[in-house]
This record gives sequence, structure tokens and C-alpha cells, in this order.
Amino acid sequence: MSTLALALRGRTFRSLRRHRNYRLYFTGQLVSVAGTWMQNIALAWLVIQLSNSALAVGALAFARFLPFLLLGLVAGVVVDRFDTRRLLIGTQASAMVISIALAIVTLMGVASLPVVYALAAAGGLVLVLDSPGRQTLTFQMVGPSELPNAVALNSGLFNASRVVGPALAGIAIAVVGVGFCFVINAISFLAVLVALRVIREDELTPVVKSRNTRVLAGIREGISWSVHSPLALTVLAVVSVVATVGFNFNVLVPLLASQTLHVGAGMFGVLSASFGLGALGGALMTATLGRASPRTFAAGALGFSLTMLALAPVRTPGIALVLLFALGLSFSLFTASANALVQLASPDHLRGRVVSLYLFAFVGLAPIGGLVSGWLAERGGTELAFTVAGLAGVAAIAWAYPRLRAAGRGIAPAST
Repeated sequence: MSTLALALRGRTFRSLRRHRNYRLYFTGQLVSVAGTWMQNIALAWLVIQLSNSALAVGALAFARFLPFLLLGLVAGVVVDRFDTRRLLIGTQASAMVISIALAIVTLMGVASLPVVYALAAAGGLVLVLDSPGRQTLTFQMVGPSELPNAVALNSGLFNASRVVGPALAGIAIAVVGVGFCFVINAISFLAVLVALRVIREDELTPVVKSRNTRVLAGIREGISWSVHSPLALTVLAVVSVVATVGFNFNVLVPLLASQTLHVGAGMFGVLSASFGLGALGGALMTATLGRASPRTFAAGALGFSLTMLALAPVRTPGIALVLLFALGLSFSLFTASANALVQLASPDHLRGRVVSLYLFAFVGLAPIGGLVSGWLAERGGTELAFTVAGLAGVAAIAWAYPRLRAAGRGIAPAST
């Protein structure tokens, strides 16, 4: 192995090598997140089977992410008040129960759109607390100097699961049916629950907890800080626009497969896996770079938006596979950079709230975006939906680019 390859490997995976707690947690997530992606694919396909409607798939996204829209900012205050590890044990156990419920109603043949939407919304409610909790725990496990690397590795893990999970889901749906995807996901939660139990608390980076902060006052404090931080405000604004119209993969990829390309569940899984493979590559690239960069953020956002435009006229699976790979690559560069930038800029006592603002921008507006994407696909097919998403993203980064240049090439961790 060349010296360069050894150096790159050392840089790419250094937070895993240096931190026992993070290795344990990462390993547990490696199992659990693959199951989560199997469930995501199975949910979308189940709704298509029950309805054969683009708008119904958009309504699934609405149900899953409505809790982020309603409670996303409140979740940040909660995370800043309570012990993060114990909070995550509760959220992961709750998510496992919901997966068991989905498996039961599907395997018993009593699944209906209202039942599926209700369970999807319950899962979204759990995710509201789980997502900022996971981000905060990552900071505690690796500290500020390793955070960009760990965030990128988390993104790599998440997107590697986009490769494995959808591919397995496509096979499972074709061979044994949708319900078994939910069974597998329920079992997979055991891995991360065990990892959370054996984390050594004395090795976690201590953070300030605002245990007496009231909800409304805490939300105002987090928003006020973000508004007065030019870089954080610009990043959050771009993420809000691009995420609302462009991150609706749970809506657009199933529709691209079923209504535009006219392929079955197996190819649907392959298309989703192609995006995940590209996203994995982008995440590893970001991990190797080793620092949060506004330039990388801008390049990822622009690449993502231009690739959405390129996908609009596609009618053949082969070209779609290539473009979805490129879309995934840009997606990871964009989102991993955005996540690390806002976390490193934020002070310790506000980190949960700032992360919740980022997640609100990232997924909190998805209920609206999912319905918009479903409606656009009903009116003009996936071509119209991809075109609108791409143009909106290009406009957002054109507005943001001068502000990002003024912010400089990197960012130092904020003081507490």
C-alpha cells in the first residue's frame, strides 16, 4: 500500500481509531441504519401498493416529517437540558416499538393508508428528539477537533446504508413481501441500544446543559444567535431552500422508478442504492478533507442542484443510475459540510438548539416539500418536480455565494 493511501486512510477514519465510545456507537449504527433504510423503502412501496398515487407518497413524507415542522425547535431545548445518552436510549427503544407495530399490521394484512400514516408520524415524532441527540452525542464522543471527520463518517455510514438497505429491501419485497422489512428493522435496533448502554460516560467531552431553560426562551436564544451569525444564517437559508424542494427522495425516487422509468421493486432498490453509493463516496471524500469549508458546502449545493436538472428529462434506467450516483456524491459534500459548519460555530450551551435549527431546515420543511413534489409530479411528472428543485437550488446558491466567500475558507470552534 502506498504512503499516500496509508495517509488517506489515517485521515479518513481517525475519529474511529482514537475514540472507543465512537467506535462502539458507529458499529451499532452500522447495523441499525441499514434496517432503517429497508423500512424507508418498504414504507414508500407499501403506500404505492395501497394507493398507486404520487400524491399519496407525498402525503407519506408529510406524515413522517410533520413532527419536525411542529416540534423541531422545541426538541433542541430538550436536548440541551437532558443527558444525551439516556435520551437516545429512550428514542431508539421507541422507534423499535413502532417498527414492530408496522410489521404486525402489514403481515396481518390490515395495513391501510391512515394506519401507515399514523405510524409514520409516530416515527417522525421519535426522530425529532433522536436526530439532534445523535448530533450532540457525536460531539461529546469525539470533541471539537475531530467533529468534521466524525460528521462526515456518520454521513458515510448513513449513505452506505442507502446502498445496502434499499438493495436488501428490493430483494425482500420481491421475495417475501414488505412486512419482513419492518421485522428486520425492529431487530436491528438492538445493536445500537447495546452500544449506547456500554458507552463510558467518563470519556465523553463535557458540555454545558441548560437544565433550567424554558422552552420559548430557549428557542428565542437559539434563533437569535443564528440570525446574528452570518455564516450560520447563510448555511441555514440555503439548506432550507434546497431541502424543501430537493431532498424529497422518498417521494421522487419511487415515482421515478414506477411512473417514469416503469420498473419494479428490484430496480427501485438498485436506483436508491446508486444514490447511496455516490453519497458514501462524497462522505468519505469529506472525511478525508478533515475540516468544514464554506467552499465545499457551496460546491456540493451547486452540484446537487445541477444534477437534479439533469435528471429531469431522463427516461432510461442506465442514465438515471449514473445521475443518481452523482446526486448522492454532491448531497454528501453539501450536507456534511453544512452540519459541521453550524455545529462548530455554535457555543456548547446552544449546540442542541442550533442543531435543531439545522435539522428543521433539513427535514422540518419536508412535509410541505413532500406535498409540493407529489403535486408537481401529478401535474407534470418527475420531469417537472426535478426541474423546479434544480432551479430553486441554483438560485439559492447564487444568492449565498458572495456571503460564503466573505466567511472565509474554514471556521474555528466557538467558545462557550
